[in-house]
Amino acid sequence: MSLFITDECINCDVCEPECPNSAITQGEEIYEIDHNLCTECVGHFNEPQCVEVCPVDCIPEDPDHVETPDQLKAKYDVLMAAK
Repeated sequence: MSLFITDECINCDVCEPECPNSAITQGEEIYEIDHNLCTECVGHFNEPQCVEVCPVDCIPEDPDHVETPDQLKAKYDVLMAAK
């Protein structure tokens, strides 16, 4: 699954620079995660870095974008090939 940011986000600015895929951007009110770019850090780290640094625990898995670890790895491979 990709991740998403809930409305509990306090705009603390710590998650965006931690994302290795640049999937996190500032939205109109809170930060947002582009599910097309989010690999839950598969291929980069063992744990999603945004979740690790979030002080309010507002970054759960996105039930609308369910992906297996293999699908996340395949997405990572495509993203890295495009760089």
